[in-house]
Amino acid sequence: MRITVVTVVMVILCVMMVHADIQPQRDFNLQRFAGKWYRVGLAYDSPGFVPYRDKLRISMGMITPQTNGNVNLTMWELRPTGCHSKLYQYEKTTVPGQFTYFSTRHNKIKDITVVETNYTEYALVLKHKKFEREYTQVALYGRSQRVKPEIIQKFKTFATSRGFPRESILTPPPAENCPPSASGR
Repeated sequence: MRITVVTVVMVILCVMMVHADIQPQRDFNLQRFAGKWYRVGLAYDSPGFVPYRDKLRISMGMITPQTNGNVNLTMWELRPTGCHSKLYQYEKTTVPGQFTYFSTRHNKIKDITVVETNYTEYALVLKHKKFEREYTQVALYGRSQRVKPEIIQKFKTFATSRGFPRESILTPPPAENCPPSASGR
């Protein structure tokens, strides 16, 4: 099955219309957003995620801007088989702070919106995808594994305002040695 450019453009336009009420960070600055982030909070409405809720740990990511405006995101996550990294390639859109990427796992285009960030402490990010129904994920990222209680509350308030029930909003514990520290080798 071959994906045409027209199909990709139509999907992107539909996704952007569905989430027209979600605006990215005003005057988003990719260079300031670059660097190390920790996913310290997650709200996810997929029923398939429920069995993994208790296993979730804080994960670390590295945002690397590309010269063409696209972004590489390397994420390290602790899994039962150890610490694994994965590279995501986000493509810029015409709106700064909004990106798309093609998920090889789901064979679908997903959209990413940096909803709010102060660049030095936290970022609220919304991920959206459409399968047999729409799925949305809200993530709270911090420049460190600990963020202020008022930032956690801001994340929870935003997630509940998007329709997430309180039990689907998580602030996981830290992952031990993932990614492995240089001194541990």
